[in-house]
Amino acid sequence: MAPTAPLAVLALVALVAPGLGVAPGCDYPAHRWCSSRDVAVACQVESRCPSLPRPAAAPVELSLYYESLCPACRQFLVVELFSTWLLLPDEMLNITLVPYGNAQERNVSGKLNFQCQHGPEECLGNMIEACLMHEAKNFSTYFPVIFCLESGSSVTQNLEAHPHVPCARQCLQIYAPELDSGRIAACVQGDTGVALMHHNAQLTEALDPPHQYVPWITVNGKHTDELQAQAEASLLGLVCHLYQGEKPEACGGSKAPKILSGCRR
Repeated sequence: MAPTAPLAVLALVALVAPGLGVAPGCDYPAHRWCSSRDVAVACQVESRCPSLPRPAAAPVELSLYYESLCPACRQFLVVELFSTWLLLPDEMLNITLVPYGNAQERNVSGKLNFQCQHGPEECLGNMIEACLMHEAKNFSTYFPVIFCLESGSSVTQNLEAHPHVPCARQCLQIYAPELDSGRIAACVQGDTGVALMHHNAQLTEALDPPHQYVPWITVNGKHTDELQAQAEASLLGLVCHLYQGEKPEACGGSKAPKILSGCRR
């Protein structure tokens, strides 16, 4: 006796009848139409194959343009961004950090010089974090260290990366002991740190629309007043709303505390 066709396939055949109204490019027998997404698409029966796995959704892309000593930047990074990153799976959210903010870049006698809104210490903090990202490469390695720096009483005194920083290794020891603090210090004191800050200056100046304050947030490459307000009120809620894939349990979330006023140029 010939094998009996599964009921799901028989139902599918009935649905695309009469005349087996399948796409002309479908060269597959009926019992294979739901065997994979590619086959279902070729036969134009994708909507009738509920057992197919969902295609992978693109992550939400978030970029934060900030400066290391801006109170509102620090609060957003610590309260909203870090907690959201911890709660969501990696494939749901991609974060880019650009420490520069309202700084000014000047060419003095052939050498680049930076002036920052909150003074030289902020320029040092920006460069420490840029060098940390450069040396660590992996976001999951350097973001907890930056969280530690920004959540402490002094951004620049929690990482041994400069001869004038007295509190040695605290954040590195806790969150990324495998990183070489000497390499980060060399970056801060040398040409690499200057080049990284120049790159961040270019990224910041290229924003469209131009940034008017920090923190300045772009979502999927765009900045609007509405997106900024939503991100500041509940970044978790915004990312969960925008993500097109299957939502994790964390996407039930509650609103976070109101963010502080930003640091205007």
